[in-house]
Amino acid sequence: MAKRILVISNMYPTEENKTFGIFVKNQVMALEALGNQVDVIAITDPKNGKFRVLKKYIQWFLQTLVNLGFYGKKYDVVHAHYVFPSGMLARFYKKMWKTPYVVTAHGGDIDRMAKKNQRIRNWTEMILRDADHVIAVGDALYEEIHRDYKIGSDKLSILNMGVNRTVFKAHSKLEARADLGIDSRKKPVLFVGNIIREKGLNELVSAFKSVKERQPDAELYLIGASRNQAYRQELANLITENDLTSVVFFKQPLPQTQLAKWMSAAEVFVLPSHLEGFGLVAVEAMSCLTPVVGTDVGGLSYLLKDGNGILVKPKDSDSLADGIIEVLNNEKTKEKLIRNGEKKASENDARQLILKLLEIYDTIS
Repeated sequence: MAKRILVISNMYPTEENKTFGIFVKNQVMALEALGNQVDVIAITDPKNGKFRVLKKYIQWFLQTLVNLGFYGKKYDVVHAHYVFPSGMLARFYKKMWKTPYVVTAHGGDIDRMAKKNQRIRNWTEMILRDADHVIAVGDALYEEIHRDYKIGSDKLSILNMGVNRTVFKAHSKLEARADLGIDSRKKPVLFVGNIIREKGLNELVSAFKSVKERQPDAELYLIGASRNQAYRQELANLITENDLTSVVFFKQPLPQTQLAKWMSAAEVFVLPSHLEGFGLVAVEAMSCLTPVVGTDVGGLSYLLKDGNGILVKPKDSDSLADGIIEVLNNEKTKEKLIRNGEKKASENDARQLILKLLEIYDTIS
């Protein structure tokens, strides 16, 4: 039976900011495709700055209050992405209209936000306790919520956002490289994500210096939004200091169809994060038949184990360099990772996972 759903998120893409919370929009579109009516109240501006952040959060809060007062009664379920602050807004609907709410924890809300101070920790605990169901996007996150917040397994599930395998599919490597202007003799190493320190980019640049010495044909491509210009400049300086300006390239965020082409063109996809709730972008690379090297943290520890990818030590450029070289220079390793990665991508097909989400909605509404 079709449902009336309200999605509340502090990240949601626009034409201008196509990748900002794209995983939330993908889920919304999948729900709508199955006949559900979905309204969205979300922050769509990724830019920082004290005044700008304050303004967008106040507008988001006021928009929610208006919706709560005039339309709040019509929803079968409210789904908040990120525990705090989105979950706090979802909780209002339960208090005022007894509307059940689901909250998806994505990682940063538990690993960073809840640890900022005791007040936010208490709010996080309250939101999780009062939720009708809690979703963790990865195994490590599930265990942390279960252990530290005492959320029972009866109302806690592991469910990531899923990979759209009709978009993230393999292209011919040679054709993709030709289309993207990459020399067919080169070995592209790819990172996709926000250009921030927590993604391990300092270690990646340092590691790539060693990779380049051992594999002269390697090139590094960094695709993502630079929200902190001071850090972006620091990274550029590090690239210059390591004499890598001719082989490390920055690219702005791209539509998912283009990302799939870049992933297909790459020899190896690298995710050297310090923290990672699940690592959906790694599954997207797997779906494009590209081997993945990632740090042994959070959801990546589970995702890449058992030969699905290569796990390396976090914040360790030597370990990261060794992992990348293992893929670039060992054909057997590469073939195994491609085979296992494709299987893992199949297990995380968004079309299957959206049906599991609807089952959760059915149990609480």
